[in-house]
Order: sequence, then structure tokens, then C-alpha cells
Amino acid sequence: MADQAFDLVVIGGGPAGYIAAIRAAQLGMAVACVDKRPRLGGTCLNVGCIPSKALLQSSELFEETGHGLAQHGITLTAPPRLDLAQMQARKDKVVEGLTDGIAYLFKKNKIAWIKGAGALKAGGGVRVTAEDGSVSDLAAKHILIATGSEVTPLPGVTIDEKRILSSTGALALAKVPKTLVVVGGGYIGLELGTVWRRLGAEVTVVEFLDRVTPGMDGEVSKQMQRILARQGLKFRLGMKVSGAKATKSGVTLSIEPAAGGAAETLEAEVVLVSIGRRPYTQGLGLEAAGVALDARGRIATDTDFRTNVPGIYAVGDVIAGPMLAHKAEHEGAVCVERIAGHKSQVNYDAIPGVVYTWPEAAAVGRTEEELKAAGIAYRVGKFPFTANARARANATTDGQVKILADATTDRILGAHIVGADAGNLIHELVIAIEFGASSEDIAEICHAHPTLNESVMEAALNVLGRSLRI
Repeated sequence: MADQAFDLVVIGGGPAGYIAAIRAAQLGMAVACVDKRPRLGGTCLNVGCIPSKALLQSSELFEETGHGLAQHGITLTAPPRLDLAQMQARKDKVVEGLTDGIAYLFKKNKIAWIKGAGALKAGGGVRVTAEDGSVSDLAAKHILIATGSEVTPLPGVTIDEKRILSSTGALALAKVPKTLVVVGGGYIGLELGTVWRRLGAEVTVVEFLDRVTPGMDGEVSKQMQRILARQGLKFRLGMKVSGAKATKSGVTLSIEPAAGGAAETLEAEVVLVSIGRRPYTQGLGLEAAGVALDARGRIATDTDFRTNVPGIYAVGDVIAGPMLAHKAEHEGAVCVERIAGHKSQVNYDAIPGVVYTWPEAAAVGRTEEELKAAGIAYRVGKFPFTANARARANATTDGQVKILADATTDRILGAHIVGADAGNLIHELVIAIEFGASSEDIAEICHAHPTLNESVMEAALNVLGRSLRI
């Protein structure tokens, strides 16, 4: 017999899981959340989004203090000194405060936090195995799988978290390496690469494809690479890593052209493997419960997040779609609302993505490449930050706003920003896409002056051929 019974049992306490649990409790359900980490928040809060952003902020301040203040008339009598231990301690404190906050919300909403590894039982329910090996069973009307993702391994390379690191190890270095090779030119690799470059490492990015941030608009990728190269990052594009040998003093990487060719070696004190993430589905009892996977090993669901087994649902990184914390959160909330009979839905065309380098890159909707492939006629509007008054006053003129609108209806189909505060600026365009707005709608809104947001208005005006400042 089951030890405890709930309306909903959530397996996984990351962004998808804890948001789903809280929303379900608000809707009157009796909820349990099973998670094997000692702290709630999953990868995002513990070893992902939040600690990386803390280090990005700290390293940006270090860089600005050492190299960016003179233009403002601020002169230092001595170069800034890095206290990496304090920087890491601040990061850990940020993480601790946020994870404690989730625990408080669980208590406030009367959610049972059950520590251990959860797995589906054949015939229904969830079995939880605690760290000490003890087992308990939970009965549930509904089960939601929200176990997130894990680092994708690289064949021929063994991660030891000493010389060859995953993103987890790269967030916890006790000293700045002299040389760092980042394998993978995506969001995570570029963000962590810029952290350690600012703090003094020589950083080389090795990417299998011919450009960085491969999923973003091609023009954005080119801009980002040029800007980051000016900051000191080196790039080896179109190259694959075929092996790695770690010693006490460093790592020797074997690399070769992705298209074929002679191999060569690359030496580094530390290597970060950041080629992506894969769904975390092992040990969940999916096969025993009869839960189907898709061709890429993700849990297959319908538009209501239902699996093929009645009463079992899945959201977040374990299902199809971009592996983004906010996408997972939104799916978690919408899923339990659908269970409760609400008509909530997720608009996958209005989910933004952000690269938190400096400057940031942000995007929502379609890229030019996607529109061309789909045969959709479109118009482009652009506005460079060099022509924005606030950007000039702030000395943050790198980048531009780019808007893609339907050639016939003028409806905004995609937006792409490279520049300071792009991660915040993009949300005006997220709202525009969510509500089916046109570039003319954005152009006709009175934007405060001087603000960076005026660049969004100007890009919309440029779609219409009515630019006022370029």
C-alpha cells in the first residue's frame, strides 16, 4: 500500500517542477514534489542560470573597473585586485537565498517536499528512494515528470571536473586558469568563456559548426563573434574534438576539421565541455510504466503535456522544445492549469532566448533563415545602437535591433537584438508577437527619450521605411 496519497506528484524540483507544484497548490491540489538534490531549484538555480549570472555580473564589474572607467573621467591609482574566493562566495550566497526562498514557498503552500530519487511504479504511483536507501511509495491521481536535463557527454573526452570540466565545474574554479578551451560555441560556452576571459584567462572556443550561437539569426551570430573576438576570445570554427588527455598540469586536445582534414593538438590548462544538454530520463521507470519516448530520447507528449499513459504528464527539458528555464516554468504552470480544467496554453512563437555575454544577444520568433526556408515573404527593419542617444551616453554602442515583419500583413514574425540590456529590451517584442502586433503598432507607440527602447521603435520604423534617426 502507498504510504501517502496526493492529487499531484511532481518528480523534479527545478524550474518546471517547483513552479508546477506551487501553481497546483494554488489551485487547491494536494501536492508532493520529489527531488534528490539537497536544495530545490534544479540545475538552473544550483549549478546553471543563477550562479552563472552572478559570476557574469561580478566579472563584468571587474572588467569595467579595470578597463572601462577612464573614458568616464574616473582614474584608479592601482589596478583592481581580484578576490576570486569572495566572488565565488557571493555567487553561493545568491544561490542559497533563492533556493531557501523556494523552500519557504513550499511550506507556505503546504507542498510536501520529499527528498530522494523518484521513479514511476508499474501499475501506477511513484516510488521514492532516499539517500540512505529507504523506500517510500506515493499514490497520485496525476504524475508530472519534470526532471530537466544533464550535460551531453563528448565522445572521447572524460569529464573529471578537475582539468576537463562541465559547466558545473566551470562555475566553481578556485583559481583563474591561464588558458581555457571551451568546446562548444552555444549560450553556456560563450557565457562561461567570457567570465574567465574577463578575470584573466586566455580563452579559445572550439565549435563544430561554422558559427557561434548556431540556433540564432545568422546576422546575430556574426555580430556576436566579431564583438567577442574584439574582447579577446579566440575562435576555432568548423572544428571537432576527437580526444583529450588530461595531466596534472593541463589538457591536450586533439582537434580536426569537421569537414575532414589533418588533425592537430591544442593545449590548455583547463577545458570546458559545453556541447549542449540532453533530457534526464534514466532511472525514472519509464519503460516499466510504458511511457513512450520520441526519436531523440525525449518523453513524447501531446499539446496538453500528456504522455501515452493516462495520468502521467511531462514538461520542461525532458520534452521537445528549447531547453530554457522560463520555457520549462511556463509549461509547468500551464500543464497543471490544464489538469485543473483551465484553457491555458503555451505560445512557442513567443518564447525569448538570451545570451548573457556583454553585450547580450536576445531573440524571439523566427530567424531570417527560417523565414527563407519556409518561403515566407518578409521585410526587415534595423537600427544600430550607435545612433541611439542613451547608448552613446552610456558608452554601450555595440549592436543593433532587428525586426522581421510579414511583407503583406506587417505582423511581427521575429526580433533579434545584440546590445546592452538586450535581455530586457526583447520583452517589448515578445509582447508584440504574443498579441499579434505589427511593426506599425510598435512604431506608433511613444517611447521615452532618451532610452535604449527607442531603438526598438526605430527598427519598427525602419521596417516601414520611415526611419527618423538613420
